[in-house]
Amino acid sequence: MTGFWGARKKDQDTGVSADFQRALMHEVMTTELLRIKALIATTALLAIILGTVYFFAPGAVSRVWHGNLKPEYLYSIILPFILFELWVHGQITRHMQKGRDLPVIRRYLGALIETSMPTVALALHINSMGSVAALGFVTPMTYFIFIILSTLRLDFWLSTFTGAVAAVQLFCMAIFYHPPTGVEAEPSIYYHAARSLIILICGVLAGAVGHQLRRQFEASIKAATARDRITNLFGQHVSPQVVERLMAEGTKTDSDIRRVAVMFVDFRSFTAGARTRTPQEVVDRLDGAFAVLVDILDRHGGIVNKFLGDGFLALFGAPLEAPDPAHRAVAAAREMLEANARVNEATSWPLRIGIGIHLGEVVAGNIGSPRRKEYTVIGDTVNFASRLEALNKDFNSQFLISEAVRDALGEACRDAVSLGEVEVRGYERPMAVWRLA
Repeated sequence: MTGFWGARKKDQDTGVSADFQRALMHEVMTTELLRIKALIATTALLAIILGTVYFFAPGAVSRVWHGNLKPEYLYSIILPFILFELWVHGQITRHMQKGRDLPVIRRYLGALIETSMPTVALALHINSMGSVAALGFVTPMTYFIFIILSTLRLDFWLSTFTGAVAAVQLFCMAIFYHPPTGVEAEPSIYYHAARSLIILICGVLAGAVGHQLRRQFEASIKAATARDRITNLFGQHVSPQVVERLMAEGTKTDSDIRRVAVMFVDFRSFTAGARTRTPQEVVDRLDGAFAVLVDILDRHGGIVNKFLGDGFLALFGAPLEAPDPAHRAVAAAREMLEANARVNEATSWPLRIGIGIHLGEVVAGNIGSPRRKEYTVIGDTVNFASRLEALNKDFNSQFLISEAVRDALGEACRDAVSLGEVEVRGYERPMAVWRLA
């Protein structure tokens, strides 16, 4: 698909690719921080519940743990775990501030350490309660906390790895602490294998959910970076409708030759009128006038390439293809003059517009430094359109077109009045100029 926002397009545009990768990395690390906070909060809550039960119902705790449970044993696991998670949180935050991603090995090592916490707690419970009671108690279920929260890693293999670690460690604990025959009614090895298999499947499912969330993040980030890229290239004045067309249709932003209609618009004597008004009044009047004119341009398929103080440069045929740029430009100009006349009737500060349109080839594309580029057009067509608009002052007119535009319009431009061969600044020979009512 042509254009830098093609969903299947390879990352040929390094700017978009870099922006996308940075944004995606930031989102993944943000969800990772959320996962760590959830783990810390859950662990702290479990510690509070354990302490509360032990304080208010010591007899019940003694019966469950056969009098062998000491809270300091579990707190010796919980507190180091919380400290470890706080350290990981700090590491991720520092990497985000530096714009760097976490190494993959550290992610897997962190998952291994975290998922081993229930295993250590299970070992303490087995020593206190016996293997049958401990393996059937709540501790093995805490593996699911880590598996569920692993979806926030947005990585299929990390979630699968978490489920695999939990499954293997639980199965090994059951086998290692298997009591001698006849001592306890121990479930068979197939029982523990089935439970471990379910845990592994949960890890795979969590990974699938995380992968789907990542794809949704990628899609939204691609759309956001594409919109940001369009705004950077064409300016914030690009309407949402034009942005959607650019993203849907695609367009080339590499430099190439385009045949376009170039329109220059300028408000006559605006500076003189601004001298007697406050800065806020000047801005409000100019913003209101631009809003009306740009809305008309949007409807006719034009794009404001850049604002030039009290005027602007508009394009028809770039970056979006237009089969009849001259017709679109002239139709937009006529409507702009009519709309400005209506606005002038309702304001105490009437503005007179000067418009010049020329049709021809331009060099269009991204131009600028590696750090800041914008989409623009250069060439004689642009220069002549600018000179053409300036001639409105000499002829006391509002709308001038070139001979190329007149020829392109054909019979649709019967009201064009020839001004003959006119001396144009910067050109050696006179150029044919036409005025439109």
